[in-house]
Amino acid sequence: MVQDAGYQEAERLIEEARCKGATTLDLRGLQLTEVPEAISSLEQLISLYLDNNKLTSLPESIASLKRLTWLDLSRNQLTHLPESITSLNQLTTLFISSNKLLSLPESIASLQQLTALSLFSNQLSSMSEAVPSLKKLTTLDLSYNQLTTIPESIASLQQLTALYLNGNPLEPELAAAYEQGTEAVFQFLRDKAKASIVLNEAKLILGRVLKLRAKMELVTT
Repeated sequence: MVQDAGYQEAERLIEEARCKGATTLDLRGLQLTEVPEAISSLEQLISLYLDNNKLTSLPESIASLKRLTWLDLSRNQLTHLPESITSLNQLTTLFISSNKLLSLPESIASLQQLTALSLFSNQLSSMSEAVPSLKKLTTLDLSYNQLTTIPESIASLQQLTALYLNGNPLEPELAAAYEQGTEAVFQFLRDKAKASIVLNEAKLILGRVLKLRAKMELVTT
């Protein structure tokens, strides 16, 4: 079977990389439905290419690859990421484009070295509040998902210069800001955050007024 041949080829390449002490491993396009567990032995890996396969999940053993700075999981069938991916805290580039992700684990916040995160063409309908904690992000691709809005805290990412939102059913005001560029999106998010604070304060004041009025009515009756 083609899949079996691909898996055997992956095992061969992993063993070859282990023997040579290779820092890059290319397993793309092998039609893999799973990653051989033997990959956990490649603790020296810096770059790993698993794109263009048929993966629906990743092995927990991927946590052993603590030196990884580049991980490409694009064009697979992933519906979620394992919590173990958060052990890869040296990652600077993470591509998960063209999968079937419905959400991101909140623990992705531990990937503090990330500068590029691509989630292009998934099934995300909301964005994890953990993403704005990735302070070194310079590129964030959220194109072609199901997003109508993004967290206001995205505006706190001071190094973010490339934000891609095209192909999402964005709320009209956000869509209009996006047409004007990243800085316009940031300003929209800041204004929205301020408006939310003002609204919350107004609700608190109103609540206090209503409580005071209720007390006064009790006194007069």
